Amino acid sequence: MEISTWHPLTVHFPIAFLSLSSLLGIFLIIKPFKALNYFNLGLLILGILGLLLSIYTGNNDEGKVARVICDPTQLKTHQNFGYYTLYLYLAFLASSLLLLRFKTGILKTILLVLLVFTSITGLSSLIYVGHLGASVVYNQAGGVSVPDEDCSNF
Repeated sequence: MEISTWHPLTVHFPIAFLSLSSLLGIFLIIKPFKALNYFNLGLLILGILGLLLSIYTGNNDEGKVARVICDPTQLKTHQNFGYYTLYLYLAFLASSLLLLRFKTGILKTILLVLLVFTSITGLSSLIYVGHLGASVVYNQAGGVSVPDEDCSNF
């Protein structure tokens, strides 16, 4: 099996793990529960590792897909938002880990605000990168739909 065909297989686990982690992270701010917090950290770490794998397989697949799609800028935007999503979830992980260390004070408040911000923006970026990926597959001939040679029906 060629590694370039793995991208569609590797993207769905990080989407599930990171989406659940974002929602759970906000819930844990409202109602703290230590065991659930560690579970959320596990989800977040697994999601980030899966996201790294998805980025790797996506970069391998890019050369094959970029030659056949009608609008390569959409593929580039999909790739860029994949990286933005990674950076936001790394910041979410860092703020979550720092919150374990700092339990009181102004730093805790700053970290809580950062956690909410990175959780919401990370989830938003994840949704947008998924939308762009689906658009590349279904509208741009990246997988399912094949437009005309001159992209006239695009």
